[in-house]
Amino acid sequence: MFHKALYLVTDMYGCPNRCRHCWLGHMPNRAMEPGADAWLVDYFKPDFETVVFYSWLREPDFCDGYRARWERDNALSVGGKPERFELASFWRLVRDLDYAGFLKEVGVKQVQLTFFGLEELTDRYTGRKGAFQELLQATEILLQHEIAPRWQAFLNEENKAEVPALLGLIKTLELEKRCRAFGEDFKFFVHAGSCDGENRKLYPIRIEKAHIPEELRPYYLDYSRVLTEAQCCERLRHSTVHEIPRSEDRIVLNISNSFDVYFNFTHMTEGWRIGNLKTAPREEMIRRIVEEDIPALTLAREITLGQLAERYGDPLSEKAFFLEDYQSYLLNRYIEDRLG
Repeated sequence: MFHKALYLVTDMYGCPNRCRHCWLGHMPNRAMEPGADAWLVDYFKPDFETVVFYSWLREPDFCDGYRARWERDNALSVGGKPERFELASFWRLVRDLDYAGFLKEVGVKQVQLTFFGLEELTDRYTGRKGAFQELLQATEILLQHEIAPRWQAFLNEENKAEVPALLGLIKTLELEKRCRAFGEDFKFFVHAGSCDGENRKLYPIRIEKAHIPEELRPYYLDYSRVLTEAQCCERLRHSTVHEIPRSEDRIVLNISNSFDVYFNFTHMTEGWRIGNLKTAPREEMIRRIVEEDIPALTLAREITLGQLAERYGDPLSEKAFFLEDYQSYLLNRYIEDRLG
């Protein structure tokens, strides 16, 4: 029996969006078979004292019976309970008059909403016509229920001139004042995102640090830690350290709707796949999870960050990165070269 808590984050219903920033990568939408939730928990219960079940990997509450679904997630969990965080379905907020009330009941105080600029760009990057207007409607619905909207924007070279317009929209809608009226703070922040999953495909238009608009810098997430790619290369040039992500106090597994399993370190690609719960021997799957024995991590032990930077880094690039995100980007470059 393993004492480290196990969290099962499961793509039971899919997602209405096809966001171009999604760090998980795009997956087909299909509902999992009836009873898949209990089967998954039962699969792991003999070996883990704590098994916490989440029925959503992408869009929270993307099922009609979301209230019963939340109660079932809690009932299935052993030794711990799922949390709500600041995530909710803006798709459902504008289509279900009861949904905001449900969020309030389960203790949600803030909900994150994602923009990519104004209407045309946000619709295109979300992958769905009407997404921008729905985000504005969702903002109003949340405020009416005294839940604070939390706006984030992903910034790149294509939208850098348009994202600052969100500051004017925030002022026009009086979001800070309206949130303070019920004792919550309105939050707005921008960032470039990690460089894995779908966002990896946007590397050619990743924002350069010098191009981050001056008016957005106070809102840029951890701006003091932002480096250029050239600075990242210089810092890593002589490093003998290996980029090996690890599960620390808990093991979090991302489970696809076809029962493929991945650690939640980065995107869900073949090199990071632990195996399939339906086809691989159970004892072997438990061993791989506990020992973190997967192809990607085996490759990570073969090459240092200095070697990765030399092989894949661009020492002339001014693109903006956090160092840890850049390290993951370099490692994924190597894994893709080796595994295809």
